[in-house]
Amino acid sequence: MRLSEFWLAVSDEFGPEYGRVLTSDLVLGEIGGLTAQQGIAKGVAPREIWLALCEAMDVPANRRYGVGQREPKKR
Repeated sequence: MRLSEFWLAVSDEFGPEYGRVLTSDLVLGEIGGLTAQQGIAKGVAPREIWLALCEAMDVPANRRYGVGQREPKKR
C-alpha cells in the first residue's frame, strides 16, 4: 500500500475530516503506541498502519484489504 492509497482508504472508510482526526489523535498500540501520522513520520509501512487503524476502529475484515486501491489505468 502506498501512502496515497492509505490516505484514500482513510478518507473512504472514515470520511476526510474524521479520518484526519483519527490519524492525528488515536494512539495505535499495534505500531508501538504511535498515532498514524507519527507512524508515517517514523517510516512505518502504510499497510501496517492501516491494519492497526482498522483493528482499533473495529472495521470489518471485508473492508480492510484492497481498500484504497485505485482502478488500473486503461491502455
